[in-house]
Amino acid sequence: MKVNGESASCGQGPCLGPELCPLSQVRAGTSVRIKQLTSSPEISHRLREMGFCEDQQVRLVSHQHNVICQVCNMRLGISSQLADSILVEPLRRSPVPA
Repeated sequence: MKVNGESASCGQGPCLGPELCPLSQVRAGTSVRIKQLTSSPEISHRLREMGFCEDQQVRLVSHQHNVICQVCNMRLGISSQLADSILVEPLRRSPVPA
């Protein structure tokens, strides 16, 4: 994964391209933006109701047996399997002034 032309690790496993990773592969403390939900239409609908919408900013709080995220000023826990179906990209860092 690349951020501003530099490599950025999405976490514990391989990314699905230069920009996207499953939410389950993101390191705790990392902020990302949801780009795509790949679960069934029913599950995707429920995720959107909970705030896991495309272009929504999410911060991964903890990654143990389950994944705990901060979404819309709430902390929500989802299974690692469900987090596999949420594709995210890193938030762009603003350039550091010289």
